[in-house]
Amino acid sequence: MSHYLTDQQIASLVEAIQSAEDHSTGEIRVHIDSTTENNNAETAYEVFNELCKDKTAEKNAVLFHINFEKKYLTIIGDTGIHAKVHQSYWDHLHDFITSEFAKGNYHKALKSAILETGLELKKHFPVTGENHNELPNEITFS
Repeated sequence: MSHYLTDQQIASLVEAIQSAEDHSTGEIRVHIDSTTENNNAETAYEVFNELCKDKTAEKNAVLFHINFEKKYLTIIGDTGIHAKVHQSYWDHLHDFITSEFAKGNYHKALKSAILETGLELKKHFPVTGENHNELPNEITFS
């Protein structure tokens, strides 16, 4: 798993994802990468394409791709959500997370960001009927 997060904290993040998705059709994924040495951005987009891209009806999936060892974070929103919130939203979220990571607050930063993203997804993609979980909530690792 990850020596930056305990098993209990990882379970807590999965619960945060479930909670964040409760009132929105949007989907949130978290991927923790400990194998990429270079080209973290390229790897993040590959992971996004594999886990998220075009896998939701409204193209409203969000990926948090983290490489703790390399101090690298990428947040990618599919075209539907990105069109609603624009780059400034992702920049703000990225700055918050990296600031908390610098203090060693890995769990707090990710949980807060997941829940904030859920509120933003709810604002733009509220549930109007059945809310099918289009993507798994578990955290993935490489």
